[in-house]
Amino acid sequence: MKKPELLVTPTSVNDILPLIEAGADAFVVGEQRYGLRLAGEFNRDNIKKTLEVAHQHGKKVFVAMNAIFHNDKLDELEEYVAFLSKAKADAIIFGDPAVLMAVRAAAPDMPLHWNTETTVTNWYTCNYWGRRGAVRAVAARELSMDEVIEMKENAEVEIEIQVQGMTCMFQSKRPLLGHYFEYQGKAMEIENRKQQTNMFLHDKERNNKYPIFEDENGTHIMSPNDICIIDELQELIEAGMDSFKIDGVLKTPEYIIEVTKLYRKAIDLCACDPDQYDKIKHELLEKIEEIQPENRSLDTGFFFKETVY
Repeated sequence: MKKPELLVTPTSVNDILPLIEAGADAFVVGEQRYGLRLAGEFNRDNIKKTLEVAHQHGKKVFVAMNAIFHNDKLDELEEYVAFLSKAKADAIIFGDPAVLMAVRAAAPDMPLHWNTETTVTNWYTCNYWGRRGAVRAVAARELSMDEVIEMKENAEVEIEIQVQGMTCMFQSKRPLLGHYFEYQGKAMEIENRKQQTNMFLHDKERNNKYPIFEDENGTHIMSPNDICIIDELQELIEAGMDSFKIDGVLKTPEYIIEVTKLYRKAIDLCACDPDQYDKIKHELLEKIEEIQPENRSLDTGFFFKETVY
């Protein structure tokens, strides 16, 4: 049975070798000027070093250019694509057709992964972008297990899904969204608003705590729980899914490494010895639960329509 790629988001160049040793097959890196909600900031020197280390070990590196671009950055795109091509990036992750046009102009042979995070919801649209240069589509986080499998059955491109980590519920280009919620009413309050990397939006009615942070791309409100489907991989692997992503945004390097080890074991067992995977999958879930931050519960996201946030 085919093993899906294990795709991980490192926090720094120092994470690359430990994550390779933990079992990662590929990495998503980039800088916030061009990419959304990255686990770490990778400038050009960092990207080149990451590519060097990863390629020495036969691993791949995909660079995020999936930001929401306004006119002021358009003139930069071709030059950045040319840099990535020269550095030998394995693919560019994009959502904006402006990136597709820049790639056609500066590096027409560069593989593209289509990732808007919200609108990759059907196989027909995946194939639309596939016929325009994308080799992979990153499925929206709001899809059910059945919808993802149907997408894979009909897609002409690779399909990547997120199996672990938090998801983005809302993004605004404006950096003052916290002010708005603080003003709105008594049900919501902002904690640590002045500390941009450690803010939480509290929903007292549902007893939820939503991470909220601001960067060059604006304000991001994240899910109160982390997706974790380490015990639900069998159908996806049997369907031939191409890539499983561990999203490490707002997580420590140590946490990402340990979770990578557990998913490596789960994928290898499920692909080669499904019966053994079935015996230990709940144990693997328990091990992730043991290292979860206190305020981050685990759920299965939208895979089984359980999530309501």
